[in-house]
Amino acid sequence: MRYLLVFCACLLSLPAFALSESTQENLKLLQTRWAQINYQTPAAEREKDFARLSAEAATMVRNDPAAELLIWRGIILSTYAGAKGGLGALDLVKQARASLEQAIKTDPAALDGSAYTSLGALYYQVPGWPIGFGDDEQADVLLKKALTMNPDGIDPNYFYGDFLFREKRYAEAKAALEKALKAPDRPGREVADAGRRAEVKALLIKVQSELD
Repeated sequence: MRYLLVFCACLLSLPAFALSESTQENLKLLQTRWAQINYQTPAAEREKDFARLSAEAATMVRNDPAAELLIWRGIILSTYAGAKGGLGALDLVKQARASLEQAIKTDPAALDGSAYTSLGALYYQVPGWPIGFGDDEQADVLLKKALTMNPDGIDPNYFYGDFLFREKRYAEAKAALEKALKAPDRPGREVADAGRRAEVKALLIKVQSELD
């Protein structure tokens, strides 16, 4: 079994002004390394690189449990699970869920509600009971919540579009994905934006083929 988890739910390059300088530096490091591994590293090398990055994120969170770092630990663990695949990934996605839930308890508005996007994506991509905790109804609630907090963001629109595609709601999926393509660039997130837009375009082709 393989979990197709491809995450980048942080919607800002850097937090506004509430975070310390060290937290901002750590956040930027996690975002940058995640994008490099996910979009520029050969597939065969991603698992070990994500394992290393997830360990770094865990250390950061132990020293500084800011919501923004908790979100990114969840994102990294989720993507690590996708690279690892199989039943061995189940523990990773459970850890990711716990990190994202803790982020919401700490500051639900952090990074424009990115925790809701990432948590919603987990719920529709992870298998349901008895294998995992996947739940499409919960995913729908969380993804809609993310869109209320960041209606024009590339990530909430992409993941909602992907969810709608899997639900065979193709016209709605197309609208969400087209909105994702119109999202503004994120300063300092050039690699992530380019990779995400490529994913959006690829999914749009699949959606359009279902509509034709």
